[in-house]
Amino acid sequence: MADHESFDAIIIGAGIIGANIGFELSKAGYRTLNIDKLPAAGYGSTGNSCAIIRTHYSTWAGVAMAYEGLFYWKNWADYLETDDERGLAQFIYCGGVYLGDTDRYTDKVLPLFDEIGVPYEVWDMETLAERFPVFDFGSYSPPKRVEDDDFWAEPAEQLQTAVYSPAAGYVSDPQLSTHNLQRAAEAKGGEFRFNTEVTAIPSAEGRVTGVALADGTTIDAPIVVNVAGPHSFVINQLAGVADSMKIKTKALRHEVHHVPAPEGFDFEDNPSLVGDDDLGTYFRPEVGNHILVGSQDPDCDPQIWVSDPDDFAREVSSDQWENQVMRLARRLPTLGVPGDKKGVVDLYDVSDDWIPIYDRTDLDGFYVAIGTSGNQFKNASVAAYCMAQLIQQVEEGHDHDADPVTVVGIHIGLELNLGAYSRNREINRDSSFSVLG
Repeated sequence: MADHESFDAIIIGAGIIGANIGFELSKAGYRTLNIDKLPAAGYGSTGNSCAIIRTHYSTWAGVAMAYEGLFYWKNWADYLETDDERGLAQFIYCGGVYLGDTDRYTDKVLPLFDEIGVPYEVWDMETLAERFPVFDFGSYSPPKRVEDDDFWAEPAEQLQTAVYSPAAGYVSDPQLSTHNLQRAAEAKGGEFRFNTEVTAIPSAEGRVTGVALADGTTIDAPIVVNVAGPHSFVINQLAGVADSMKIKTKALRHEVHHVPAPEGFDFEDNPSLVGDDDLGTYFRPEVGNHILVGSQDPDCDPQIWVSDPDDFAREVSSDQWENQVMRLARRLPTLGVPGDKKGVVDLYDVSDDWIPIYDRTDLDGFYVAIGTSGNQFKNASVAAYCMAQLIQQVEEGHDHDADPVTVVGIHIGLELNLGAYSRNREINRDSSFSVLG
């Protein structure tokens, strides 16, 4: 490697969004380089993503971006415009059903669905019971931990309705989907380097000039994009922009668990995502007739913030396993709780209001696609398209801070105002302040 190689744009990170930005900028004619300290694309938090694709968010911008993003996954092969020797990740388009907190859906989400055009149905309990005969339909809200005596109380009420939307599913292999994007970017001239750590972000006269690496080399570029996931705040500190951003990011430890489906119920033959606001969980089918279950970050669950994203407890904890799986067992009473704890532990990249930051920074040429909160996997392609549009317009002299860039979605035709994702926005009080966004 030469001491001073030069690219048009360097993307720090090769997770799902970083690889996708590499693809979109390469398509736009930039000579790009994705750098990642890990050994392969999608090897970090992306690889441990639940890879859920759904459209229910708490804000207009969130719903619109997610619905636009859905169509990229539905047309994945056409979008990539290339083959991958490993094959292509599959989008399982199975729909999603959402239980509990019907006021939130009725007052906030469904009006957004109506305005944007997201299809949905309101199901009564008879319909839900026909679809999911193993479910218990008691209302246990608010979510509680197992050490709370009220956790074990019989429900005083039953759920009355549920919302179903066919506009949902999941991606079979999140790491493979990232490799697909790597191959797509490479087909357009993009490059990727792994096991490569950025240690400094040099600049001159108020503009980024490239990156310095742990091996002592420097790579020049007038554009650098921070897509470092849970390491995003570290990279911002290297660039000297962390203090100038009104909205900050930090890393949050999270667990998801794997359990066998209840006996007599083939979850693979009757697939659906389930968002259970009533118990504070979400779950979806997993291979081998298993269920993957995660937390919606209810108030009762402790949040474990991580100061060093390279040093955190990666083992499944007995405490969170018991709480998460027992909540699932309240909804699926024939589940059975296996003694063998299986799951994955990784980090979320969380902004102050759990809404991502897709923006420029006060350092010219230094851009961020960060704070992706564990819920932006689904939006990787639309977010990358928006970032490419934003970068091109800002580099041509557009004042994005004064007049936010708007992007028209190529699938649903709606205007996406990128000011909603500004680093200097006010905290969005419409947010769920959770992984739901």
